[in-house]
Amino acid sequence: MASFVGDCFLFLLPSLLLLLLSLTLRLPRVHCWIVLAVRALSWRLWVIICLILGLPLHKNTSTRAEEVKSAGTDILSGSGQISDEPRFICKPTALAKYLLRHCGSLAKPRLAAWPRGDPHLQTLSSLLWGQHGEALQFTRDNLLLKDGGIIAVDWAVGTKMGEAATRKKWDVRKEHQTGVRAPGCFTSAPPVLLLIPQYWGGMTPHLKALCQQALCRGFYVVVFVSRGTEGCPLTTARVTEFGDPADLEQAVAYVHSRHPSSMLFAVSEGSGSGVLLSYLGECGSSTYLTAAAAISPVFLGQLWFETPMPPIYRWGALFHRKQQLRRYASSFRGVRDVDRALSSSSLRDFEEALFCSSAQPQVSPLNSGLSSRSHSQWGLASSAAWALDERAYPAKDWESYWERNEPLRDADEVAVPVLCVCSSDDPLLPPASTLPLSLFMSNPYFFLMLTDRGGHCGFALEDERTVNEEQGGEIWSHISVLEYFRVVAEFLRGDERNRVSWSGLMEENSQARLRGWSMAPPRRRKATDMRRPRPQAADQYTVDAQEGNFTWKRSYTR
Repeated sequence: MASFVGDCFLFLLPSLLLLLLSLTLRLPRVHCWIVLAVRALSWRLWVIICLILGLPLHKNTSTRAEEVKSAGTDILSGSGQISDEPRFICKPTALAKYLLRHCGSLAKPRLAAWPRGDPHLQTLSSLLWGQHGEALQFTRDNLLLKDGGIIAVDWAVGTKMGEAATRKKWDVRKEHQTGVRAPGCFTSAPPVLLLIPQYWGGMTPHLKALCQQALCRGFYVVVFVSRGTEGCPLTTARVTEFGDPADLEQAVAYVHSRHPSSMLFAVSEGSGSGVLLSYLGECGSSTYLTAAAAISPVFLGQLWFETPMPPIYRWGALFHRKQQLRRYASSFRGVRDVDRALSSSSLRDFEEALFCSSAQPQVSPLNSGLSSRSHSQWGLASSAAWALDERAYPAKDWESYWERNEPLRDADEVAVPVLCVCSSDDPLLPPASTLPLSLFMSNPYFFLMLTDRGGHCGFALEDERTVNEEQGGEIWSHISVLEYFRVVAEFLRGDERNRVSWSGLMEENSQARLRGWSMAPPRRRKATDMRRPRPQAADQYTVDAQEGNFTWKRSYTR
């Protein structure tokens, strides 16, 4: 009997232990201890993985953020304490005040903490395997350029299922909360959003998520595809340099011709900001863009190429670029040092081997005539070389290459508002202390939103389910950028109405003066006619801007 009871006890012992464990875990204090223990163990395991992969640790980014905060002017908080709130660094202007008042997503984002908010996990998720919802569908237009090359623009035509229902749900929710819509949404001229991928091309999950969210808010979405990437054929021996905006300029002109009455916005992802910022600087006030934004941008191209990148990211970017070059290796061997580029171990060596004449192969004396011409003009025709000007020829050395390709070389000529969203723990960019803060504090067109967490093109929010129900997305940078475009459009429309009202008043006064010179006695105006029209509530910031030396009306310098 005793043996039978003992056997039953041993048989029921696992079930009793599980029951006791489940009852214990229901205690709040025990549950809290277990969560803390698991988190601490996970953090130690993650530290070991980062040490093996050579990844820098960013458990606490307040130290790096403190360097920027001590050097910059923050018009959002103005306090010197470290907090998780973003710093809105810019020159105090009418548009800056209007953004702070009407763009609520820029105020207090609930960015995810570790482990979901780890910069490396966010970066890898946004570039490789992040969730981007339903599959997107695109239709492609190939554009023939002036030099004979071909680029493409991919128009997003929606998702495979449920896109119309999602858009309707978003519209009803947004109108109920704020009473406003995206600029031009559900009208005869919806706005157009131009997406610019990374420098090496390709649609990342981060960009696909932005594309889907913009579609739900009523934008026409088009993706810029540079030559030789994403299946776009390469018909010439010319590859786009880091800061060469010639291809983007022709793409913007084409998109504007397709929708001439729509507002045109542009967003760059990561290193794609090199082309966008260069385009805005070279075109100046003649650009068709209404506003632009850059997520995790590269401001100083030469510094970015020369700063050591963590090995896992460096080899990933190099592998992608070498795969693109191998496809056309036989065509490039006559004009570029393909072998050196394919054997390079850094992004700087790869870039220098392709675009600098000091790294090009020496020309044989027997073929000096034809080869020298192909070497000097990248194998282009004389008419195309004349159209490209200095870019038809390779740069003399590394320094001269960046004299014509630095993204901010013509920053003083930018004439549209540009919002830059950056993170202090970005593992792909130089330290936050290298940000050009003086540009944002002196130029009224540049706005910097700097956060402590976010990684590279990550910016995941804390509670994904709550955010999806309240704001229609899970990435804070997407929400803030799209809302920024809406607020800027409202501000500029109010500025335009204000200028029209004042021009009408001046015309009326001039006609009254002309009537005073006639033989007939002047008609006595009523008190209501003599009253100056008061600006609307949305226009008061425009009036403040006109009282100073700066005005938001474009001065066509180019």
